[in-house]
Amino acid sequence: MADDPLFEKLGKSAAAGEVLFRDGEAGEVMYVIRQGRVRIVTEVEVEGPKKKVRKQLAILGPGDFFGEMAILNDKPRTATAEVIEDAKLLVIDGDTLGAMIKQNTEIAVRLVKRLARRLDSANAIIDLLMHRDPKARTILGLAHEAEFNGVREDDGSVRVPTSRRALAQQVGLAEPEVDAVLQRLQRLRILEVQPDGEFRIPDVMRLHEFLEFLQMRERYGEP
Repeated sequence: MADDPLFEKLGKSAAAGEVLFRDGEAGEVMYVIRQGRVRIVTEVEVEGPKKKVRKQLAILGPGDFFGEMAILNDKPRTATAEVIEDAKLLVIDGDTLGAMIKQNTEIAVRLVKRLARRLDSANAIIDLLMHRDPKARTILGLAHEAEFNGVREDDGSVRVPTSRRALAQQVGLAEPEVDAVLQRLQRLRILEVQPDGEFRIPDVMRLHEFLEFLQMRERYGEP
């Protein structure tokens, strides 16, 4: 990055563990990831008085941007951004973003596409939370993470950068319920658990096919 004039002007280095901003804070800048990874999380209320749990929304990598909504709608942050892998970031304020959009229509198109993708992601989460069956919710949660945050490997498999706990928070279930489904998927070799606790799905289509099988069995009343 030493010879990168854009990074020299707008760049910021952030170590793993650093919190870039927190839910509820005022937001005056957005970020573009040049290197490293950032986790976006929020807190949601669950049953019980004043009880909240952390919910992972996304894990972002090089080329991704985040924090733009606080600039666009002039409202407080709606999530927390945590660096999980030493990162190089571009820090862009509202005036700079406006100038970049005016000078380069490609940036505007990328921004619109990214916002549309995030809307699709939000709709997918709402859809999975409508399911009462913990098996369906867990599988749909895995499929969602594979589609929106997964990293496709050379062999066609998808690495899903989430954990049991994060997935349970995502789908609104207790960890033992999620564990039971994950263990079944492992036995069927639809899912592999990596040494770091993340997941690998050899063939995402098999995951969807298994969900369809479970839904058909439930529909026709089979045990």
